[in-house]
Amino acid sequence: MTRAIGYIRVSTDKQADQGVSLEAQKAKIEAYAMLYDLEMVDYVIETGSAKDTHRDGLQEALGALTSGKAEALIVVKLDRLTRSVADLGRLVETYFQKHALLSVGEQIDTRSASGRLVLNVLASVSQWEREVIGERTSAAMQHMKAHGQYTGGKPPYGFQLINGQLIEHEAEQAVLALAQKYKAKGLSLRKIAQVLSEAGFKSRTSRVFDSSSIRRMAA
Repeated sequence: MTRAIGYIRVSTDKQADQGVSLEAQKAKIEAYAMLYDLEMVDYVIETGSAKDTHRDGLQEALGALTSGKAEALIVVKLDRLTRSVADLGRLVETYFQKHALLSVGEQIDTRSASGRLVLNVLASVSQWEREVIGERTSAAMQHMKAHGQYTGGKPPYGFQLINGQLIEHEAEQAVLALAQKYKAKGLSLRKIAQVLSEAGFKSRTSRVFDSSSIRRMAA
């Protein structure tokens, strides 16, 4: 009978979200162990994010493998262990060549070659999904910005925030037009800043313009 240790993790703000509460995870692991004739030697419970593998609870669970206390580690889903493909790869290389990684939700058992293959494929797909979501979010933010919709932070120079919309600030737009005009004539950023300052124009914080601010304004 394979000796196993259960690793249970919850996020501080989502302890009962989508069936990943402490109680739900433990019940699923117990049922899995009974179904596949595994001996549960211990459970490690941890609260926190999976941003890296330097977590006390995870290190305790992995230590149980290296010490010989357990031969397998069981999680309800891979994201309880880590959300990073790179971190998962390192864990597999370091710990799960000699020891087994079992996932209830994905039905993964790395004691077989096919189980290791499925693990790698699922991890890669998960990473791809997160990157696609990130790209879509970025594209949506760019679309909102292009259409004058507020996306957070301070309104850029030349605009003001009115009822959640970025509206052109007439006086600042005039300064932007001057900066762009001088740039088109070939003046350096430093020279443009000097000319605007000499004309009495200042930034929104009442400071004289410098090269970096002109770079942003005349882009």
